[in-house]
Amino acid sequence: MSLFWLVVLPILTALIGYLSNYKKIHRLIWVSQVSTFIMAILFFIRVIAEGTITETLGNYSGGISINLVADAISTLFVVLTTFLFTIMLLFNYHKTYMNKLFLFLFLTLQGLIVAIFLSNDLFDIYTLVEVATVVVSILIMFKKDSQSLYDGMVYLLTNLVAMAFFLFGLGYIYKIFGTMDLSLIKAGVLLIENKDTLILPYVFLITAIGLKSAIMPLFSWLPRAHGTPSAPSIVSAVLSGLYVKGGVYLFIRFQDTFKAGLDTTSLFLIIGFLTAVFGFVFALSQTDIKLILAYHTVSQIGLIIFGLSMNSVYSYYGSIYHIMNHAVFKATLFLTAGMIIEEYETRDIRKIKGVFKRMPYVAVIMSVAILSITGAPLFNGSVSKYLIEKGIGYHTYLEYGLLLINLGTIISFVKYATMLFGPHEKRYHVRFNQKVALGILATVCVVTGVFGQRIISILFDLEVIIDLKSYFVKSTLYLSSLALGYLFYKYLYPRIGFFRTMREIELSFNEIIFSIVFFFGSMLSFLLVAY
Repeated sequence: MSLFWLVVLPILTALIGYLSNYKKIHRLIWVSQVSTFIMAILFFIRVIAEGTITETLGNYSGGISINLVADAISTLFVVLTTFLFTIMLLFNYHKTYMNKLFLFLFLTLQGLIVAIFLSNDLFDIYTLVEVATVVVSILIMFKKDSQSLYDGMVYLLTNLVAMAFFLFGLGYIYKIFGTMDLSLIKAGVLLIENKDTLILPYVFLITAIGLKSAIMPLFSWLPRAHGTPSAPSIVSAVLSGLYVKGGVYLFIRFQDTFKAGLDTTSLFLIIGFLTAVFGFVFALSQTDIKLILAYHTVSQIGLIIFGLSMNSVYSYYGSIYHIMNHAVFKATLFLTAGMIIEEYETRDIRKIKGVFKRMPYVAVIMSVAILSITGAPLFNGSVSKYLIEKGIGYHTYLEYGLLLINLGTIISFVKYATMLFGPHEKRYHVRFNQKVALGILATVCVVTGVFGQRIISILFDLEVIIDLKSYFVKSTLYLSSLALGYLFYKYLYPRIGFFRTMREIELSFNEIIFSIVFFFGSMLSFLLVAY
């Protein structure tokens, strides 16, 4: 069994399905998808037992061939990818737009995302990201209405500009090291005497990765892509829950590659915090439920970058665990949001009331996801946030920053939860396949919370002990934040015109491109002064 099958099998199945007239093609797709998921789990178990696996296409020597590297982190993300794509296919099994073209694009995207997680070569990553960008753009525009076409084109052109920066950085890296293999580059960084040599290629690469990760100030494209009105719900769920994590994964890899030469953790600690704060402020300002979720993806990405930049093993693995958790509960929120929009025929949160009475099953699942993202005890978000907080140590100002981020999350979802309450008589019928898909996601949110300590021990070989006193303190803090968030939203939020002003802010394409150039110039200036 080869790692390459994890990439090739979904794409090959998608191609066969698109070109063939086989009436039962859905059966072939399901066999392929389940097989890919099982393979991903087996590779993860093998990596945990034996260590990192490296496979080279054509048996060429390292550094000049296409090679895939499976370590504990990359295979974990591969398992997450194949799991979520399987759930999305189950959730949308009955939809009429799930034709051969859509399935071809959707399964191809899965293969590309898996390849990004496993690739160890800069040029391979560049090629994969470029192709994935085109596929995502077509999926955003799939229903062909004017707004989705516009949003899809903005996404495509913005990302093409960003990847031009990546290409420039790639060229500089090859000139310096004579290779594009990340392992060899990491070893070569230790041998560079003049660290100034690394600044320009690093800034080119981190600008593109920063946009892919949607960090401050490069996140303006994300709400357009993830919250566009007519994009299928499973596309929004995959983009916000999973695809944007590809950028964060590349951030992790590149920071690890260059940290011996350029240490930018302090800078990204600040950028992560600002991203988280601006994300929840924009989320709180919205009335469109998909935009609330999209901007909150920005906020959670900021929290993850914040945790990754603390130079603590607890915060690092807490952030990795939060990537997994966010993928699950944000996918759940987008799927339930799509069902609510379909039933109420509006995206305006002010016009949606009584979901508990009209759509009780959907409301329960949505409540589980809300409790998870806000870090309620016994849910998965609480475990990952606890680990991030544990890594803070004695840095009180960082602890206050984390409390502010979580309070902003709670206030945003107090607002989001207002849809659940209110009078309504009509009942909504949830299809069986959707019940199963949502039920699995909600179960994962609970299981990875209740058994979080054990799971973290298995995944990361990290012992975390949460005693009763710590648990009680965390529960009290959560309940206090929830009460404070409710009071703020109930009595202060309606009187603050600032949020209405923020709601109107939407960058044009030219302004988004300017933000890319601004980030590049600022990062370059900072590193030239620092080094």
